[in-house]
Amino acid sequence: MPVINVEDLTDLDKAKMEVTQLKLEVKLERAQVSKCCEEISEYIQSGADEDPLVKGIPEEKNPFKEKGGCVIC
Repeated sequence: MPVINVEDLTDLDKAKMEVTQLKLEVKLERAQVSKCCEEISEYIQSGADEDPLVKGIPEEKNPFKEKGGCVIC
């Protein structure tokens, strides 16, 4: 897709681009926010059992645990 410098366009060209964009947007299928929020909440809660950020990582399986402490002499 070619890059268009909007500053170089006439007002008529800008209006045509806006109308084209609005025609595309009006065809989009929309969903109610309340229904989407419920679905997202259910999805998150269904995977919470395996989520290491929620459940935590067991020490024996943690690849990032410190192998030894720091000693200052």
